[in-house]
Amino acid sequence: MPYPIPAMSILNLSAYRFVQLDDLPTLRERVLERCEALALKGTILLAPEGINLFLAGAREPIDAFMDWLRTDPRFAGLEPKESISDAVPFGRMRVRLKKEIITMRMPTIRPEGGRAPSVAPVTLQRWLAQGRDDDGREVVLLDTRNDYETDVGLFENAVDYRIASFTEFPAALAADRARFENKTVVSYCTGGIRCEKAALHMQDIGIEHVFQLEGGILKYFEETDGAHWNGDCFVFDERGAVDKALAPSPLLPLPSGERAGARGQSGDELASNNASASTRPSPQPSPQRGEGELGA
Repeated sequence: MPYPIPAMSILNLSAYRFVQLDDLPTLRERVLERCEALALKGTILLAPEGINLFLAGAREPIDAFMDWLRTDPRFAGLEPKESISDAVPFGRMRVRLKKEIITMRMPTIRPEGGRAPSVAPVTLQRWLAQGRDDDGREVVLLDTRNDYETDVGLFENAVDYRIASFTEFPAALAADRARFENKTVVSYCTGGIRCEKAALHMQDIGIEHVFQLEGGILKYFEETDGAHWNGDCFVFDERGAVDKALAPSPLLPLPSGERAGARGQSGDELASNNASASTRPSPQPSPQRGEGELGA
């Protein structure tokens, strides 16, 4: 029986976890069945490296699903980010199998095996206000998102490589590595996924003093007043963007070019998945809102 959804009470929940998964087809069916039973909408990505999800609906069924999901020890540590809207920003419920939950195509990067150090939003805000970290080093913010996302908003003085896909990040970083010597580097993204992989890659190539922003931009908005951020935060659903209060901040329509829900960097499809189109990035990706970015 569907849950009634009063106006102004849609809970938008995003979460991810890097954890080894080896039962993907069976897990996909179980997760999809549960979501449909609760009349939820959104997108869940499953890959050998973990889970990435975005769900929308009334509080009661969302909480019921998360309680059910956390009974699996692999997902007990999920830490969701929440925001409220007056409409469900997804048209349907999808559970998709991927090679990666965020495509980097760097097989040596294995976040499920361990994380780079993270910095809490309130700590980062303090570092930015004082102009250095607690050890006195200059702080450099590195935006790991795509160009159409950074056009909507980014941290003051952040490094923005203007990439069209996350797969371009390693080459852009290699060409700019000298910038980060003897500095503290904080990578950030929408919800934490991209900056988690980016931080590990920076460590792998020998950059010292690397952190990832815990929970990404959305957690920064949730736990601080948003100081040092300019603009809004792009999200890949029908809200378009959210402001510093996590309220919807609609954008102008995106140009056509890819099917609805295409992420440009969300993870190539596994052969066993039934999705009908590839998620490999186009030269100039222009994703459609409604089914996709999951706060990555």
